[in-house]
Amino acid sequence: MPSPAPSTSPAPSTSPLSPSPPTSPAFDDRLDTAWLAGVVRTALDEDLGPEPGRDVTTQATIAADAEGCADLVARADGVVAGLVAVDEVLAQVAARLGAPTPTVVFVARDGDAVRAGDVLATLSGRTQVLLVAERTMLNLASRASGVATHTRRWADALAGTRALVLDTRKTTPGLRALEKYAVRAGGGTNKRMGLYDVAMVKDNHVVAAGSVGAAVEAVRERFPEVAIQVEADTTEQALEAIDAGADFLLLDNMPTPVLAATVAAVRARTTDVPDAPGYVELEATGNLTLDRAAEVAATGVDHLSVGGLTHSSPILDLALDLR
Repeated sequence: MPSPAPSTSPAPSTSPLSPSPPTSPAFDDRLDTAWLAGVVRTALDEDLGPEPGRDVTTQATIAADAEGCADLVARADGVVAGLVAVDEVLAQVAARLGAPTPTVVFVARDGDAVRAGDVLATLSGRTQVLLVAERTMLNLASRASGVATHTRRWADALAGTRALVLDTRKTTPGLRALEKYAVRAGGGTNKRMGLYDVAMVKDNHVVAAGSVGAAVEAVRERFPEVAIQVEADTTEQALEAIDAGADFLLLDNMPTPVLAATVAAVRARTTDVPDAPGYVELEATGNLTLDRAAEVAATGVDHLSVGGLTHSSPILDLALDLR
């Protein structure tokens, strides 16, 4: 997988966001290379039309053999992610144009906190390639950086607590892997990747199955290898789910006092020692805001899941400046 080189110049320590995730100083930077190549190919087809594609402005105004140098620059403070896509975009554009692949010197790497004006990378090569690749690189990196920046705010708000911020399945269709990668870069944690890897028993499943117990039993019988989470709106529902054999609970839209009482009731019924046999992980969700983050974490939940990390994060403004 093409990946940014280690930073040759660390991000400024004066950033309003923590320079590294407070709960996870090193993030899982794995991103499937075949998936990334497919996403880039689709994005370039949108911009250039089917292969080999064309940029009528750039190819009309710039000689094919002209060489150039450009800086990838942050226009706002934030946390960068998606730089991992830069090499792939450049390589695919160069192949389409029959040109050499430009070289990239990374000054920042995914997960770094940066300030407006910071140079993130310097790109050198055929000017046509740089400009044709520009928007696809910026679209992917700006989107991912926006998610990482938003996530870092939550990670900072939860610093010093046991709770971690989680993402959800409320992602941009086709970009889930990148957006969940960006959550990790920002200091958050991925929940399930899709409908296939964790069972989530929600109210409609309970209605269809007849009860929480029946739903949990049906999943255990059909898919014994997967973990089962049950959504609960009340303390009573949470305890019912524990009795049914749920592995972890999603505590939905509970006021803080109710959430605290539910956590205490579950811990009394099971164990309050993380990773001990019988420990049930608890996740708060619904009506969560940054100013409530520490308050919710203080109830003893293990996670806060925030759909807004991926469905409502504004992009981080990045630009490519030709020298």
